Amino acid sequence: MDRQSNRRHFLTSAAMAMAAGSYSRVLGANDRIGVANVGYGRRGLLKEILAEKENARADVVAVCDTWRQKREAAVETVKEATATTPFSTARLAEVLARKDVDAVVIGTPDHLHCTQLIEAVNAGKDVYIEKPLAMNMEELIRAFDAVKRSGRVVQVGTQMRSYPQSTPAREALAGKALGSVLKVEQARNGYKPYWIGYGGDSYRDAPPTAADVDWSAFLLEDKQRPFNAIHYRDWYGFREFSLGPQTNLMVHFIDLVHYVTSVEFPRYAVSLGGTFHWKQNGYDVPDSIEVAYEYPEGFLVRYATSFGNGAGNFAKWFGTRGTLDAKSLSPRATWEITGDGSGEADRITKPILFEPREVVSHMQNFLDCVRSRKQPIAPIEAGFSHSVAVLMADAAFTKGRRMTYDAAQRRILPG
Repeated sequence: MDRQSNRRHFLTSAAMAMAAGSYSRVLGANDRIGVANVGYGRRGLLKEILAEKENARADVVAVCDTWRQKREAAVETVKEATATTPFSTARLAEVLARKDVDAVVIGTPDHLHCTQLIEAVNAGKDVYIEKPLAMNMEELIRAFDAVKRSGRVVQVGTQMRSYPQSTPAREALAGKALGSVLKVEQARNGYKPYWIGYGGDSYRDAPPTAADVDWSAFLLEDKQRPFNAIHYRDWYGFREFSLGPQTNLMVHFIDLVHYVTSVEFPRYAVSLGGTFHWKQNGYDVPDSIEVAYEYPEGFLVRYATSFGNGAGNFAKWFGTRGTLDAKSLSPRATWEITGDGSGEADRITKPILFEPREVVSHMQNFLDCVRSRKQPIAPIEAGFSHSVAVLMADAAFTKGRRMTYDAAQRRILPG
């Protein structure tokens, strides 16, 4: 076990030892849910919580971020929306120690997700955890097992499940509207990689400084080294903190494939890619990637991202009776099933439309489940399933081998 694994194992063990004394209250029908936002970054999760504060009867009582300016901005956002001042800190442990925190919404960098999820559930908190759930199988298994032991409500941030078109599409495919599914594909391209452009000019015009950042908290006390502003600001572009589009972007698509098509794990994964265009600042995640899967249910899945040219985006399910065009997985577009491509006698002759409409948001679904204790739409089992898939793709990319998954051993292996 390397130093990083040892450190995370220690943190997990310490959190488990504290679990017996951890605090979680039983919410009454009229009680408001106390929520902490951990990671006030570019994802915008705090604003999602605030948007649902009345529907879900929830209050933001704490904010946590390792960057001082972001932490202060989070406090001001809450004050403007609620006229109250939340507790603020750079350290998650201080949040988890608070009795007024029932649930934490975590939107931190990828390398922190599993450790923070484990610590939160062991402290008796319900958790909304951003995707991708894990950087490797070891921490994925630890996190999954910790959640199952804890009995806490966990929602993974694969919010495409909550799109208005997703559940109707799932029901249509279960009813054989496409016949037998043969292949599912997405191309998700862009000119500029998200590790360079995400957040806009206002984010990039105010670079972090060592005086304003809790650098050791960002690193999880692992591999301490001098502050690196590029690594901190552009963490998406470095495999130490995020593995690349094959886990960070593709996870949305793969999770939706699993949900809409009602499958769990791929049988095989292969992948090719590299850093072909955006080579500055030492970025080491691939800016172009192609992944192909075979599923035991008898169909193929393909995903592709290329940064440098944003043309050619789409997302489609292909079946024996026709094609589901999911319009690049946009929640604002009308998805449709047509007979396009089918030569079967029972091909679709009248389009089936899945239109945008008002639905319960992913965040409200989580907060509703905190109160009801029901399973949310993207529970830890879904997170485990899509994490296995994207980690298979990453292993195939880095090893140059076809990879398979042994469910009995919970291991990704060449095969």
